Amino acid sequence: MLYPPERLAGAQHAIAAAGLDALLITPGSDLRYLTGYDAHVLERLTCLVVPASGQSTLIVPRLERPAAETSPARGTGVQIVDHVDGSDPYPLVVKALSGRGSGAGNKSGPVGAVGLSDRMWAMHALALRDALPGARQRLAGEVLAPLRMRKTPAEVAALREAGAAIDAVHERMGEWLRPGRTEAQVGADIAGAIRDAGHATVDFVIVASGPNGASPHHGTSDRVIAVGDPVVVDIGGTMPSGYCSDSTRTYAVGAPPPDFVAYYEVLYAAQRAAVAAVRPGVTAGAVDAAARSLIDDAGYGEAFLHRTGHGIGLDGHEEPYIVAGDERVLEPGMAFSVEPGIYLAGRHGARIEDIVVCTEAGVDRLNTLPTELVAL
Repeated sequence: MLYPPERLAGAQHAIAAAGLDALLITPGSDLRYLTGYDAHVLERLTCLVVPASGQSTLIVPRLERPAAETSPARGTGVQIVDHVDGSDPYPLVVKALSGRGSGAGNKSGPVGAVGLSDRMWAMHALALRDALPGARQRLAGEVLAPLRMRKTPAEVAALREAGAAIDAVHERMGEWLRPGRTEAQVGADIAGAIRDAGHATVDFVIVASGPNGASPHHGTSDRVIAVGDPVVVDIGGTMPSGYCSDSTRTYAVGAPPPDFVAYYEVLYAAQRAAVAAVRPGVTAGAVDAAARSLIDDAGYGEAFLHRTGHGIGLDGHEEPYIVAGDERVLEPGMAFSVEPGIYLAGRHGARIEDIVVCTEAGVDRLNTLPTELVAL
C-alpha cells in the first residue's frame, strides 16, 4: 500500500521521541503521506491533529467532508470532524488535543510544543499560535522528513512508474524539437505529452535553447530554435499516485558548437560518476563531490551553479539534498536526483538528470534512457 495506516503509528513514535506533544498538519504532501488525503489548500482550515499517542483527528470544512470520507484517510482510523462556514475552527484543534498522550505518556497538562506543517499558511500558523498560546511551535519536518526520506518498496514502485512515464515523453522529443519553432510551442507539446503519458498534473516544462540553456530554471520563451542550438529540456509532473517525476536531457538541433561538445563530454562523465558513487554509507556530499570534482578539474567549476541533486517523492523537491559538504549518510530507500550541469552565460548550457534510489546493493536508476547527447 502507498498510504498504509501504520504510518500514523510510526509518526506518533517519532513525535514522542522529538519531545513534541503533537503535529498539526494542513493540506500538502505531509497530509497525503500520513493519510492519503489530497486535500485542497484553502483559507478554510483543514488540519490533521496527530498527538504523540491516542486518537488522531482530521478537522475539515463541512463542504470538504465527503472528499475526506471517501479518501484513504478513513482507512487510517482518524476521527473526522467538520466545521461550518462562519464558525471558528481553531477551538476544534484545542479540543482534539485535550485528551492527547504526551511524549512521556501523560494525558493532562498544557500543550508544551507542537510541530506545524513546514509550508502551512501564515494565517493558520498565527491563528494556531493564538489558540494554543502556551505551546512552542516547531517544524513538523523535524519529525516527518526522516520518515519520508526512506521510501518503501511501494513508494519506489510509484517513483519507477513516474520515471517511465517521463522517459516516454523524452523519447518523443524529435517530434517537437525542430528548427523554426519557439521554445513555447515545443513546451506546449511537451505539456500535453506529459499528461498523455499518465501524469495527473504537469509541474514544470523547461525548454532552454541556445543562450537560454545557461539559465538552469529558464522555463520557455518566444525564442525561435535555430540549427546548431543545444537545448536543455527539464520536465516533470505528478502521477495519480501523488509521486513525482523529474528528468533532464540535453539535445542538439543539428551540429552543436565544438566548445559545447567538449564540455558535454565532461558533464556526461561527471553525471555517471555521481550515479556510480551512490550506495549505503556514502554521504550526500560525497555524491556531489563525485560530479563536482570532474567538472572542477576540467575548468568548469564556476559554471556548475547548483547542488547535484534533491530528494523526490510526494514533493518534487524534498530531503535528502545532494549538496557539497552535506554529511548525511545515504540509506537504502532514499530517492533523489543526480543532475550536474554546466552553464556558460550568453552562450549555452547543459544538464543531465536521473532519479535514483539508494539500495542495499548500491544504486537503482529510475530513469533508464541513455545520457549521451541526443542529436535531432
